[in-house]
Amino acid sequence: MTERPPEAPEPRPRRRRHDPTAIPDPVVPPGPSPVDLHTHTRRSDGLLAPAELVAAAAACGVTTLALTDHDTLAGYREVVATGAVPAGLLLVPGVEINALVTRDLSLWEGELHILGFGVDPDDDAFEAVLAAQRGQRRIRFDRTVDRLRELGLPIDEVVATIARDANDALGRPTIARALIAGGHATSVEDAFRRLLGHGCPAYVPRLGLGPVEAIAAIRESGGLTALAHFREAPERLDVVNELVEAGLEGLEVYYRTFDRAAVEAMREVAENLGLIATGGTDYHGDTGTYGESHAQTWVPPGVADELLARVSLPGSAAR
Repeated sequence: MTERPPEAPEPRPRRRRHDPTAIPDPVVPPGPSPVDLHTHTRRSDGLLAPAELVAAAAACGVTTLALTDHDTLAGYREVVATGAVPAGLLLVPGVEINALVTRDLSLWEGELHILGFGVDPDDDAFEAVLAAQRGQRRIRFDRTVDRLRELGLPIDEVVATIARDANDALGRPTIARALIAGGHATSVEDAFRRLLGHGCPAYVPRLGLGPVEAIAAIRESGGLTALAHFREAPERLDVVNELVEAGLEGLEVYYRTFDRAAVEAMREVAENLGLIATGGTDYHGDTGTYGESHAQTWVPPGVADELLARVSLPGSAAR
């Protein structure tokens, strides 16, 4: 096993993968959440195949589910084409675009994550936008692998087996898993903290769309846009208002690692700005089963009702 480089200073915590047990005042779900509008499959940076994730959600009592893979609708198309949508489950075509902020707004990694719900899976123009995003992802992916090789942490052979499809939306979690498989990291969190996170030795800046462009592309495809897991919203109304002016329609209010105070503050922002509330597990699979993430998440049924009143869904999304 290659010796690890020295501990790098941690500029900021890796927020998305917090341990829910460390939340001081967690949201206690009153029952199984029937809604999950934020999930990832292996077609981007999740671990489960699309059909496996959909089946797991249905088994947990989810009746409205959005697959929101990064920069791809391949998982949604795969589930629908194979008839793998369970009875009683409404499947929403979704996407998450990690949008690059080029101005210095003191944002986490200079990014804002834009969710799109109800986008047209047959829209060729939108697919071209997503294909360009995936191309930029692959460039960053390859540059990160090169950087790791220069650091004495080669993962080329492992990556060749993990990066399955040329059209998959590759991301840093995939590289993190390769580092684990190669004996260079103990967990995805460890890989980000020491190597892949912002300011770390193997960090490579993102390429691609900005948030205004991402919002425009989603809306042009008939989708509803929402800002994902931006816990800073109550303190950064300047950022949220600018996105609202660009066409933002929703805000992720209910999120697996938000404590009760955060949910209340996010809900107040959404109500004051006339934004639809969304929510979900942001499930990837590195820290447990879907059932475990679902059990820690509460998204009220009314969230799905309001979303579905605002979007048009293909007829094959539910059966």
